[in-house]
Amino acid sequence: MDRLHAMRVFSRVARLGSFVRAADDLELSRAAVSEAVAGLEAHLGCRLLTRTTRRVALTGEGAEYLQRCQRILGEVEAAEEAVRSAAARPRGTLRVDVPTAFGRGLLVPALPEFLARYPELRLDLRFNDRVVDLVAEQVDIAVRVGAVRPQSYVARRIATTRRVIVAAPAYLAAAGRPLRPAELAGHRLLGLASGATGRPVEWHLKGAHPPLPPFAVVFNLAEAQLAAALAGAGLAQTIDLLAGELIARGRLETVLDDCVGEGPPISVVYPESARGATRVRVFADFAEGLLLRWRESLARGVRD
Repeated sequence: MDRLHAMRVFSRVARLGSFVRAADDLELSRAAVSEAVAGLEAHLGCRLLTRTTRRVALTGEGAEYLQRCQRILGEVEAAEEAVRSAAARPRGTLRVDVPTAFGRGLLVPALPEFLARYPELRLDLRFNDRVVDLVAEQVDIAVRVGAVRPQSYVARRIATTRRVIVAAPAYLAAAGRPLRPAELAGHRLLGLASGATGRPVEWHLKGAHPPLPPFAVVFNLAEAQLAAALAGAGLAQTIDLLAGELIARGRLETVLDDCVGEGPPISVVYPESARGATRVRVFADFAEGLLLRWRESLARGVRD
């Protein structure tokens, strides 16, 4: 039995939840797929999958074995890519998870450039404002805003941010501009829920300040929070990555600049098994370049 082949077949069946779909995806016969999985189960002496007429599901042993298979297959693939010529063009499918605002605002407009540069690379692009388990959800690389505390991940910081408190000019004209944190009590505050905990994220202000009033609205998407600030709903604390262009255009204004400081870092994160993979490296470099160009364009007052 070709054990690596059997592991690839098993992983594909588990991911797709179907022997038929796995056979089509691997361009194998259904009999060959069934034989590979059966041989693996016989070798291991346990059932990895339960089969019914409607679905295929992992057993407890199968779920544990799948995680190990994914790490091993990823390491094999990374090892193969690492010995290829540095000039080799990255190819295959790259599963990418990015924050919604970064994806829509920076990545999507730059996709033609990326795809032209790497024509043999296919992207499976997912927008997410929650922290995903890269191994469990089979993500090759993710862009994350904030601290990264991985045990089996590699994290590479690609940019820094600065916090800002913003509001629409019309809102400030009507409600007044707060000059001290204590004056926030007279304003509507727009909050943002943590993608990790679901709880509202506390505002970061320098020094000791009185408790802030409760949020008038809490959003689960940073884009929605910013859109509400643009509409004049109140004050929002965000980061310059999201609000910088709107501030430069005068659509939003900042307040209490002396009371806010450095924001969360932006990192690319990928499983240890993907270290050295060319397709992961080129995306990480591209994302870093996007953020560098974005910051330079803000410094010039225009977008590239």
